[in-house]
Amino acid sequence: MAEAPNFLATQRIAVVSGGNKGIGLEICRQLASKGIVVILTARDEKKGNEAVIDMLKMYDHPNYNVIFHQLDVTDISSIARLKDFIKDRFGKLDILVNNAAILGVLLDKEVIISPQQDLFVEKIKVATQTIDIAEECIKTNYYGAKWMIQELLPLLQLSDSPRIVNVSSSGGKLEKVRNEWAIGVLNDCDNLTEDKVDEVLNVFLKDFKEGLLEIKNWPTTVSAYVLSKAALNGYTRVLAKNYPNFLINCVCPGYVKTDICCNCGTLTVEEGAQSPVWLALLPQGSPSGNYYIRKDLSPF
Repeated sequence: MAEAPNFLATQRIAVVSGGNKGIGLEICRQLASKGIVVILTARDEKKGNEAVIDMLKMYDHPNYNVIFHQLDVTDISSIARLKDFIKDRFGKLDILVNNAAILGVLLDKEVIISPQQDLFVEKIKVATQTIDIAEECIKTNYYGAKWMIQELLPLLQLSDSPRIVNVSSSGGKLEKVRNEWAIGVLNDCDNLTEDKVDEVLNVFLKDFKEGLLEIKNWPTTVSAYVLSKAALNGYTRVLAKNYPNFLINCVCPGYVKTDICCNCGTLTVEEGAQSPVWLALLPQGSPSGNYYIRKDLSPF
């Protein structure tokens, strides 16, 4: 799909969470290279500011317009401050890329990850999974994205072409969830709601706390990561149905060399950022509510 010829005719404003490194940083750069004003966000103010300075020095592009704003997606007050900044400075928001994510495990120093994307979840060797880390993972990967959307929705509604891109993972495909009840809930497109997505996560965390992951047939490796991404995919479907004038999609960027997989991926960050940027720039009237692996449409 080509970009709409008039899409970049007016100033577009984009926000990227987790933008100070890896795929997030490269998404910021690629969007900026299209003339879009990019708000690069990160939890760490120092790292975020340095990322912007380094990018502008490295590429020395006269049309790059990238600014930093501190953001912790797990803190609603932090998201509210970002919303106020965007409202005061720009009055609207056109593109939201929910990229911030954590793996939700403590990795062994000798971690080995399969270079084959399809075996990503099964082949990671982890040191520990704890309920605290699992809760933090779901709070960051799912609720962080959800809170960002809910807070920034009024500004997105002021755009004439609002887009939301949720960066997901092939690890969140329903086949990886394993629990038949959860798969049934998340795959029931006609009846899926935000509350039902939340319920799946609540039941999962309850079973995790009670040591029932294996008995209840939940994934036992990077469990919270799998569920958080599956939930994010499901929530994408719900949003697309509720906001038909938006373009809202989720995407696995591929197996990319980033910190989250100990730089064991097979794709560069430049390659990994291409598909989220592509979705962010789709012309009006393009498909919404879909899941992509890179630029290929995929079943959930």
